[in-house]
Amino acid sequence: MNARRRPARAAAAAAAVLCAALLRCGAPAAAPDASAAPLPTAALTSPSVPRPGRPLRVLAVFETDPAEARIALRSPAGLTEPGRTRRGGGPPFWIAAEFASAPAGGPAVVIVAGRAVTPVGPDRLFSPAAGWTRPAELLYAAWIEALFADADERSSWPALHEVTRDGARNLLHGHLGLDEDGTSQSGALAMTPDCADNPFFLRAYFAWKLGLPFGFHETSWGALGSPPRAGRFHPLGPNAGIAPAPAGAGASVPPPLSAAAFGRFLNELKNTVHAGNGRTALDAEGTDYYPLPLSRKALKPGTVYADPYGHTFVIARWVPQTRRSPGLLLAVDAQPDGTIGVKRFWKGNFLFATEGVVGEPGFKAFRPIVVEAGRPRLLTNREIAASPGYGDFSLEQARMTPAAFYARMERLINPDPLDAAAALEDSLRALHEQLIVRVESVANGEAYMRAHPGAVIPMPSGREVFQSLGLWEDYSTPNRDLRLLIAIDTVLELPDKAARDPEAYETAGKKAPDEVRRELQALLDRRAAELAFTYVRSDGRPQVLTLAEVFRRADALEMGYNPNDSVEVRWGAPEASEERASARRRAPASQLAKMRDLRPWFHKRLRPS
Repeated sequence: MNARRRPARAAAAAAAVLCAALLRCGAPAAAPDASAAPLPTAALTSPSVPRPGRPLRVLAVFETDPAEARIALRSPAGLTEPGRTRRGGGPPFWIAAEFASAPAGGPAVVIVAGRAVTPVGPDRLFSPAAGWTRPAELLYAAWIEALFADADERSSWPALHEVTRDGARNLLHGHLGLDEDGTSQSGALAMTPDCADNPFFLRAYFAWKLGLPFGFHETSWGALGSPPRAGRFHPLGPNAGIAPAPAGAGASVPPPLSAAAFGRFLNELKNTVHAGNGRTALDAEGTDYYPLPLSRKALKPGTVYADPYGHTFVIARWVPQTRRSPGLLLAVDAQPDGTIGVKRFWKGNFLFATEGVVGEPGFKAFRPIVVEAGRPRLLTNREIAASPGYGDFSLEQARMTPAAFYARMERLINPDPLDAAAALEDSLRALHEQLIVRVESVANGEAYMRAHPGAVIPMPSGREVFQSLGLWEDYSTPNRDLRLLIAIDTVLELPDKAARDPEAYETAGKKAPDEVRRELQALLDRRAAELAFTYVRSDGRPQVLTLAEVFRRADALEMGYNPNDSVEVRWGAPEASEERASARRRAPASQLAKMRDLRPWFHKRLRPS
């Protein structure tokens, strides 16, 4: 117990010192009454050392909706209103305020609701001294959501640093005062993670900025019946990412890591972390992640989804269901070329299986790291489950069937029954977006092959086609195509699904299942003929494909992932068709034989073990 009390005392001391030094908050606020403005669970200011006359940002997070409350600064001259305010959540709910100029004389953060003005006292100001407490987790969730707050399924960036360098998105832009997020080639931080690295890069960046502990494990790949296992732990920085002792505590305050030093840490991370880190056993101890329950409160922004086959997402934000539109759960992922994109949760993107796969997938959170006696320690599963700040360790996803998993998630995203026609339209749009993204991926491979005439990209064998490195990882599309095939199945089965499950889907009036099925099938046929996209053929001519044509080509797409094939082949152009006539390349016979051996797995929509 004594060891656990020390971080709490350190956190309180650090908060008081930071509040006095940075915000001059004065005495702690009295307990709020009915007329007071809502107090945040935590608040932080950025940059870390505000300067009078320079821009200042304030982020406040709340457990419940603060409604019309707003953030302001109070100084001897009175209240200063922000130039820009952003809101999000929840849970958690958050308000971010940006001030053009921090007032001289020590401004104090206040929450304003109507005529009520409530100071944000020292007990609410975030301190990193105790490590990853609940306030830290809520701030992390709010930061992630703010980073992608206006993004949709067409949003993408060439690299993660293109997102963090955007001061309009990144609430911690320039937080350290090192020009670490600038555009200068000399000091700007560059971040190009792949899908497994992306959650770690985001978490490490936030920890680096705020002085929180962070690290990652060397992890094995695992095998059937033997999930990946965590090994050696790599901490962030010379002080393991531990926040310095508060001023006046008798300890010197080391400067934060430079962007160059942090970049070296990220390179070490990138060369170590892989898909196995996300698929360790759900009940394992000492891992990077721990499993969550499938609840809206637990699955907040920043939550990680590790699928059974090596892809990883980070929840970015929830879009609530309305009477006119379905709800959305949006997540970000990274591709082998470093591209960052936004994806929605549905069966076409988030694959789930617990049988015949290596490791244990699902929604997971980073394991909390606390600071005790000045050293970091990862919480155990039992401690997480018993912690009043966490309490969300759960084995609910263990051995869960895909049907139960997707049904539970559909209820979270859309608590009310969906209009069947609207649900079908939404699924068609999601599939359409998926195809548009594939156009670019296939074109990237085509561009490489045109630039290297006569080249043959080596193809690995067996399951390695899904998790190889090098040119095959960069330009092949087996993971994307497997998801595409599942997405096609999901759309095509919806008329039958709505007819079988009237409690999940609303239809106009009380109709018999056969009538529901006929009407939805007619809508599907019509919209599939209308929705189209274009790819560029080998001879430079545009080729327009409708969703209806893609449905007819689903079997051919089971072998459309090899970049050594011409673009027409990869889009399933029929043999002897005019479209196929412009194809100029075919994969070697040895690779075609490997693809035929793997084809049953694509046909069953499974990954080979």
